[in-house]
Amino acid sequence: MPTIEYYFSVISPYTYLAGERLSDIAARHSADVIYRPLDVAALFARTGGVVPKERHISRRKYRLQELTRQAKKVNLPINLNPAHWPTNQAPASYAFIAAKNSVGGDLGTLVHAMTRACWAQDRNIAEDDVIRDCLAVAGFDPDLANDGLLQGAEEYAANLEAAVDAGAFGAPFYIVDGDQRFWGQDRLDDLDAHLSGAI
Repeated sequence: MPTIEYYFSVISPYTYLAGERLSDIAARHSADVIYRPLDVAALFARTGGVVPKERHISRRKYRLQELTRQAKKVNLPINLNPAHWPTNQAPASYAFIAAKNSVGGDLGTLVHAMTRACWAQDRNIAEDDVIRDCLAVAGFDPDLANDGLLQGAEEYAANLEAAVDAGAFGAPFYIVDGDQRFWGQDRLDDLDAHLSGAI
């Protein structure tokens, strides 16, 4: 059974645009997904990347065009200037980790609910009521928003170290069986093809 380590940020627009396609791919190939939420800005800092606001204006303009095109390709609505971005990723990430370590619910749906809250619903993913709503939508107990904060903080920090060690440098980032790396939601077809043995 293949294993996919999935490094993502709950406020990444590209994680949002991945939708729930990873879940479909994993199911098709009987792959196990290890969900690893992390602070993508910290990952950039550790691996030579630059956060959007510090990029050259040409890169910032291209990013907006690319987000628009990619959203149309996958038929997802997107607000290019969300009111609550960037925001504190930690509370939602901790809640995600609590959900991951609980029973029931769907983690792929939870990733999408959290990122959709920011990029399509103009909600602040750092707020407790928004996090609780996302947990409920994905079939988890909303009270997980208050559980396992210490464990969440420790695992969240560990995920950053694991990402750096594994060669990840952005979000979403997929690593198959500890070796094959796929960066970005626009590489999900390649991930699928790799698992099929086509590439």
